[in-house]
Amino acid sequence: MDTAIYYNGTILTMEEPLYAEAVLVEDGVIRQVGSREALFAQKRADTRLVDLQGAVLLPAFIDPHSHITALAQTLGLVNLSGCKNFGEITERLDAFIARTKPDKGQWVSAFGYDHNDLEEKRHPDGALLDRYPFPVVVTHASGHMGVVNRMGLQALGITASTPNPEGGVIGRCADTQEPNGYLEETAFTGFTARIPQPPLEQQMRQMEQAQDIYLQNGITTAQDGFTKEAEWTLLHCLAGQKRLKLDVVAYPNLPDNRKIALEHPQYCKQYHNRLKIGGYKVFLDGSPQGRTAWMSQPYADASDGYRGYAVHTDEEVRSYMRQALQDHMQILAHCNGDAAAQQMIDAYAAEKTGEDIRPVMIHAQLVRPDQLARMGELGMIASFFVAHTYYWGDVHLKNFGEARATAISPVRAAIGNGVVYTFHQDTPVILPNMLETLWCAVNRISKGGYVMGEAQRVSPLEALKGVTLYAAYQYFEENEKGSIRPGKRADFVLLDRDPLQVDPMELRDLRVLATIRGGIVVYEGK
Repeated sequence: MDTAIYYNGTILTMEEPLYAEAVLVEDGVIRQVGSREALFAQKRADTRLVDLQGAVLLPAFIDPHSHITALAQTLGLVNLSGCKNFGEITERLDAFIARTKPDKGQWVSAFGYDHNDLEEKRHPDGALLDRYPFPVVVTHASGHMGVVNRMGLQALGITASTPNPEGGVIGRCADTQEPNGYLEETAFTGFTARIPQPPLEQQMRQMEQAQDIYLQNGITTAQDGFTKEAEWTLLHCLAGQKRLKLDVVAYPNLPDNRKIALEHPQYCKQYHNRLKIGGYKVFLDGSPQGRTAWMSQPYADASDGYRGYAVHTDEEVRSYMRQALQDHMQILAHCNGDAAAQQMIDAYAAEKTGEDIRPVMIHAQLVRPDQLARMGELGMIASFFVAHTYYWGDVHLKNFGEARATAISPVRAAIGNGVVYTFHQDTPVILPNMLETLWCAVNRISKGGYVMGEAQRVSPLEALKGVTLYAAYQYFEENEKGSIRPGKRADFVLLDRDPLQVDPMELRDLRVLATIRGGIVVYEGK
């Protein structure tokens, strides 16, 4: 039996009492929490004594929503994050092509530009990319849209006669039906799914790198929030070869990939080699910074009354809720706009049975107070992408006006309506930096320095609950994870300072010193 006692630091339990002097762990499970004297009295000759040296031990962070396989995929692409103009985009593509020398017909893929941050204030178009003798795709940071060049359009079979798919848009040249290379929502995700993937072993190596990124951020449970056949094949192979370093919860998308759960029942709602299928995922709208979120009222500067658009009909969404309930599976629904939020609420309310499947509204950016009240009544969870307040707060002010923009990610309103909340980063949209997310939830300050709704701020302790206790609850794992309590897993993160004691503006400056999974150090900072 492997035993260890953690001591000589601040131990933040996320339980009552909130702090402890020492923790006793046996074979990866917390056995006792209490005073140093009491636990040292149980020390055996072979007990490891882990001196925290004044650092802060708390339960490991739990990722309530991301796309870990997508992060892995981006590690093999041209990184466009931080590009300020079209020239920088082509410079990075040029450098990548010169270094990798792709074969004729081989796709060149890039990820991470944000048109809101470009000097041109628009998406690049296919013509910009036609200089390259390869099919090229560049993906927006949100993952909801992107651009392909003419060779890419030809390879994907997109022509003037190709209709817009339901819930998506194919950009067209002015006054014609000729595609200009821009693809939005289902037009982008559907067509680009045809692009050939790298060899499986390369994908697995990139997944190992992606896992390391989560571990470096103190995360021991991660999500794959839109699992299709290719992503499942990758995860299944990693699990089979025991190459998963952290717990991964997969959510196959409806309606296309329910068969993944049906064909792999041993993974449904239980881990097998650190992989489990947690439920299903559906998309109900798009991106607020990309102006595709489905709103009940027009965008602030939309003289034509544009409100974004739905991905599915009301009856389709009801059928997805019905299917999840019949299968006894949780369902996650991507909802950014309040119209999409209403569609999810109405569908679940209409189909709800006595079983509590803990449905999760993913993002919930513009959910209204009256909708949160109904969510509380229905037992729905809101998983907020609260870092929007910083990264796109200034864009939201322009798109939605002050009243709506400063009410994005309304965490305080969720608490007031009894709604369980969690916080995520939607990685790879942004990196899985939980400490930055805590800073965003507590301070709500945009890049431009604007306070994005002081009334929706939360305390550091309330913010921590969104990535520990409540995140465990979202996964039906509240008895195993999320706090330091006897009987739970010894999954810990070690920080250099106590997030409850520092100045709130310093939260994002805290450092992860180590990540511990099942009592074993899986990441140690330099």
